[in-house]
Amino acid sequence: MGKYFGTDGFRGEANVNLTADHAYKVGRFLGWYYSCLNGGKNDETKIVIGKDTRRSSYMFEYALAAGITASGANAYLLHVTTTPSVAYVTRTDEFDCGVMISASHNPYYDNGIKLLNGNGEKMEEETIALVEAYLDGQLEVFGAKYEEIPFARKEKIGRTVDYIAGRNRYIGYLISLGMYSFKGVKVGLDCANGASWNIAKSVFDALGAKTYVINNEPDGVNINEDAGSTHIENLQKFVLDNELDVGFAYDGDADRCLCVDEKGQVVSGDHILYVLGNYMKEKGQLDNNTVVTTVMSNFGLYKALDDCGIDYAKTKVGDKYVYEYMVQNNCRLGGEQSGHIIVSQYATTGDGILTSLKVMEVMMKKKKTLSALCEGLTIYPQVLKNVRVHSKPEAQNDPAVQAAVEEVAQKLGDTGRILVRESGTEPVIRVMVEAPTKEACQMYVDSVVDVICKQGHARV
Repeated sequence: MGKYFGTDGFRGEANVNLTADHAYKVGRFLGWYYSCLNGGKNDETKIVIGKDTRRSSYMFEYALAAGITASGANAYLLHVTTTPSVAYVTRTDEFDCGVMISASHNPYYDNGIKLLNGNGEKMEEETIALVEAYLDGQLEVFGAKYEEIPFARKEKIGRTVDYIAGRNRYIGYLISLGMYSFKGVKVGLDCANGASWNIAKSVFDALGAKTYVINNEPDGVNINEDAGSTHIENLQKFVLDNELDVGFAYDGDADRCLCVDEKGQVVSGDHILYVLGNYMKEKGQLDNNTVVTTVMSNFGLYKALDDCGIDYAKTKVGDKYVYEYMVQNNCRLGGEQSGHIIVSQYATTGDGILTSLKVMEVMMKKKKTLSALCEGLTIYPQVLKNVRVHSKPEAQNDPAVQAAVEEVAQKLGDTGRILVRESGTEPVIRVMVEAPTKEACQMYVDSVVDVICKQGHARV
């Protein structure tokens, strides 16, 4: 990860850690860089921008567009839309790159800038490094050093284009993926007062569902507030109160989806991977017979996949790493416990609405409830404790800590697992145990944390 951009973009509190000036400079660089790659043919350089419903998203949208056009490229505005829609439009309409303004599941006062390459994939690290170098006034590229990059002049100045038609085409694409009518099915949607508010219901209505929606009245400051996939208890109550067949909860930019079954039970990303993995295997669509997960997926998922004869891979936490593995190893299905699900046949990113459509497809094809589809998966109890440390590497590599971890692993055997890993953003070691009971989890986590503390690694 870089100085500004993490695994999911440049994120921070609006006008504190992430300012309008940052956005303007990111736009300046992108417009200039891609114009250079196009041989200076400025009018052929196109960058598409989407945003979520945060109040600050408008500020960042205009700042980005100003920077892009000042550098001679054209900025196409999708307006309020989802991250996966930006990825879709970028790759299908042959844009040089795409930008999404969103801080995903964070509160409204945060925001972020996510960059996508021309294939609709997370931007390459090499290009991100150049963006960061420009932000720091230390850009070196194309065989030259730049303290500042040139402005476009006269007819070379770019223009902005209203491109709401691109968002509408994405809606049409989602509808086209509906293989079965949803007529007679009562579906609940929690749009988190975010980017899916003007898309998701249209798709489900078009496919015949009787659609019930909550948290679809964004006002700029209520995105994710007691809503969406991070507050799924509200959708659980909504499904039960209205006797719905299924519910789907999205996050602020709708690249995540969690579900609620007809009994009001939460269906996590691990459940979704299990349901879709089995379905795709039956249809002969699970290339390499592999589901790609992160190290944070539940131990129960791996046991269930073993029982189904499905292989699995584990990556670092982050849908970026999941997708990279999928591309490199020709895998069709991957995702995270948090609800980032990637079906590479249809998308290059996690797509919450697409995920809900694929879950519906399995329900309609199998003529089963979501709870019945999840019956083969038992989620193990989990305890996770974060320990603030002086040095993450020293704590991880301490022989006494390693011995404590190995002792727990041996005691768990094939009945659970322990995972000790470093946080990517904080001075924190995360100790996580999954076991048959919550009490066992807590006991084993405490035994390792005690050793970390006794060895003097913990920060008081």
